[in-house]
Amino acid sequence: MSALSSLARLEAVRAGIAQPLATVRHVHVSDAPLVLIPLKLAGEAAAPLAVMLGSAADDPSLLVVPQPRNRDLRFAFAAELAKLVLNHIETSRGEVEELPPGKEGDERIRYGNAPQLLVPNRGGVAFLRLLGRSTRFRSTEGPYAVDPAVPVLGRWLTWFADRHDHPGSSLLRAMTEVLRLHWATGQSSVEDGNLAALMGWIDPPDGLDGPAAAARAEDPVTCPPAGPATDPTFDNEVLAPAIAGYDRSGGDPRAGDRLRTLIGGQLAPTWDLMWRAVGLLRAMPEGASVPRRWERDRDAFTYYHQTFGEAYPQARRDLPVRAARRLHDLERAQDAYEAQRAFDDPLVMAEHRLAGQAFGGPVTECDPARLDETGKRPKLRPLLRVSTEDPVRLDIGSTVCNAARPALKGRIVEIGDGGVLLELTGGMGRKLTPEPGAVPAVGDRVCFTSLTEGSFGAAKFPDREDTPWTHGGPPEEYVPTDEDAEEDWS
Repeated sequence: MSALSSLARLEAVRAGIAQPLATVRHVHVSDAPLVLIPLKLAGEAAAPLAVMLGSAADDPSLLVVPQPRNRDLRFAFAAELAKLVLNHIETSRGEVEELPPGKEGDERIRYGNAPQLLVPNRGGVAFLRLLGRSTRFRSTEGPYAVDPAVPVLGRWLTWFADRHDHPGSSLLRAMTEVLRLHWATGQSSVEDGNLAALMGWIDPPDGLDGPAAAARAEDPVTCPPAGPATDPTFDNEVLAPAIAGYDRSGGDPRAGDRLRTLIGGQLAPTWDLMWRAVGLLRAMPEGASVPRRWERDRDAFTYYHQTFGEAYPQARRDLPVRAARRLHDLERAQDAYEAQRAFDDPLVMAEHRLAGQAFGGPVTECDPARLDETGKRPKLRPLLRVSTEDPVRLDIGSTVCNAARPALKGRIVEIGDGGVLLELTGGMGRKLTPEPGAVPAVGDRVCFTSLTEGSFGAAKFPDREDTPWTHGGPPEEYVPTDEDAEEDWS
């Protein structure tokens, strides 16, 4: 937890309401996201109990498994869920965009839109991941065949869960994580995992402050858990007798309707909270880098959708080279995501300024036409002195860039009481005189940081066939030696 977020939490306690951690929205919010609220049976890792889902606040669909321990009922539920989710995926593609050819001259396309799934919390993401793993390998033939849509659903849920791990992706988001990215409350991070308590601090009902609204959210009667786990009291006193009644009735539809009514009452408050949270996020201005990250999400969705029929279901475990490549991609994405958020939002950049990784202030000296003539050809190298009171913890010679215009790069020459002296090295044009407005003038307020969207390039990994057998490659060909022959003979 940074000093700024700690201060915001203290201010939230004093004011009785959540305090902003961002001035812009750092995630994409679709016009019609698919809100999914899953519930599972207590004590069962992947036994679905119900799910409420839909793309409009006034049109939820409720799917219930009246007896989650019954395999046939579970997979009938999965088939119904598959139809709804796959329909959302297909209807969310939008128009096809033609892109310029790639490096190899191949034609490229990108869908104009992509599906977005929103769940209440990280538990919902974990449940979708587990549900995907338990369904994507199911056979559609034989004695235990399932509906053909079930393994397709499993592969898509696994893909969405993998994209959730990708920093900056908006294809699958947990609402508690998104809200905590933008607001600080006066409660612990564990309590922030409760959607009702979190929304109580951010958007308390009339007549209540944040602490009172959060306290009311702890009542499982008025604010049932947002899933996937249910309230133990509800399980013991309401759900268990209702499921037992359904069993005794032999699957009577009236008993199933009673179960739907009971479970629907548990999910309805969370459904309302989810759409209230969507409204709060939509009211914030979108960060400048959000559309670029959504383009990458659309690229990933387009590629997976286009190659879906040719690919096998995702493996239970990544092969070593694939795992290393995935980890490398996630690290690069995290590095770029942190920099983009800071460039978009001065409140986020303030955290890096407090940490000494950025500094800001007015320009007190400027030599915009300075040339470096030590080499064969003169180079444009303006000098800039920035007066700052920030704690600068960067070394002499460190490369920094301008937060407002990251293409403007420089090198730290001197750090002293008068501020930081910079030698600008890029982003001013190719001539020996800078482009108009490229170099900040005396009196301009600027902010420079060591953050970059790509601090290290993409690594090259060997093919699986070129790795040793310990890392997934083929074993070496066995060639017996004389000693082996003597051993066999003996």
